[in-house]
Amino acid sequence: MLFDWGRLLADPLSFFRQLALVAIALTVAITVHEFSHGYIAHRLGDDTARRAGRLSFNPLAHLDPLGTIMLFVVGFGWGKPVPVNAYYLKYGPRTGMALVGLAGPASNLAFAALLGGLISVIPPFAAELPVYIVLYNIVLAVFNLIPLPPLDGSNILRGILPYNLAVSYSRLERFGPAILIIIILIDNITRAGILWRVLRYPINFLLNLFVGQSFL
Repeated sequence: MLFDWGRLLADPLSFFRQLALVAIALTVAITVHEFSHGYIAHRLGDDTARRAGRLSFNPLAHLDPLGTIMLFVVGFGWGKPVPVNAYYLKYGPRTGMALVGLAGPASNLAFAALLGGLISVIPPFAAELPVYIVLYNIVLAVFNLIPLPPLDGSNILRGILPYNLAVSYSRLERFGPAILIIIILIDNITRAGILWRVLRYPINFLLNLFVGQSFL
């Protein structure tokens, strides 16, 4: 996991300092991610998210209490799903939902790249929080590109597959959440870290690209 709970007893001050940094970074990343889903849906013709108050940079509009807690506890969580009516989307439901799905990870990476470029001109003593924000935007983007529901990667994959394969994939989608939860549970129970062993390579690559360092 990305959050070190072992510091709680060993170094409480360091633990709560890290807790604050992670909480702020996750809040920013989730807000950027969920706003972008709603904004692209709006641009493609569906006003459901706008009418639900989701075209906002207010974190309270996007944070799910249980999903946020789970991020800290098991390294897997979620924001409030952005309501989208796929049949209102330009280009049709499949392509439209692929674009809406892509908007979340793409916005996180764009924001991470922009902030990473600014870090070089920030005094070192003030750079720690921005680096954390870059890190967790990258983490959220890469994790959501996994092609399993309810992650964005499933909508993206369905949108780019040939129609017959997309139909077959859609029939298997109902198993996606269970598969994802099982993988995460196995990782946490056995401490094997299989999922993060895979994800850390693209995460580290992007972090090195944006800020010139790696954390994982």
